[in-house]
Amino acid sequence: MPRWIRGNALTVAMFGAFLIFLVLQSVFGWQVHNEELTQYGATPLSWWAYLGTGHFAEAVFENWESEFLQMGGYVLLTAYLVQKGSAESKPEGQTDRPDDDPRRATPASPWPVRVGGLPLAIYRNSLSIALLLIFAGSFLGHLLGGVVEYNQEQALQSGAAPISAWQFLGTSDFWFQSMQNWQSEFLAVGVLILLSIVLRQHASPESKPVTAAHAETGA
Repeated sequence: MPRWIRGNALTVAMFGAFLIFLVLQSVFGWQVHNEELTQYGATPLSWWAYLGTGHFAEAVFENWESEFLQMGGYVLLTAYLVQKGSAESKPEGQTDRPDDDPRRATPASPWPVRVGGLPLAIYRNSLSIALLLIFAGSFLGHLLGGVVEYNQEQALQSGAAPISAWQFLGTSDFWFQSMQNWQSEFLAVGVLILLSIVLRQHASPESKPVTAAHAETGA
């Protein structure tokens, strides 16, 4: 295996799987959408044209939205809350780790740590900020793609006049789509937090060592 691939194998595997499943989603979504169009006597779309539809955008962004809300919220919550015995929690009573102290910065430390001030304040929270910004962008993408799809469905089914994105934000359709994904994401993380107390995965940084006591907290 080439050295670059070996050193970045986890990222390559994750983004490789992402691209494969995204393409497959687009293919199956295209078939479903064309079946719906055919039922109403509308002209089917090419796969390339389908990629620009609200149907595809809504399906993609409503899932991204929930994923990044979960990850951003999880990063923030684990900074302040603990779960005794979980590999996903920091030890009870721990505030900052010694290496979080900017006075311990070295020449190899990231630039904001060495500079201090506002850059350091932002950098200390940059992971949660980035994740929540991606959530906000995905939320907007879901809203804009969703209103296009909603208006098309209403036009095909009843010839109803289109509504604005702001009006769609107030519909039960939009929030039903969001909540069905949000609840599942937080359920999955909650299950991982609890299962990591008593279960192990050898060699994974997401698990406590196999020999660790159930009461031991943190990986």
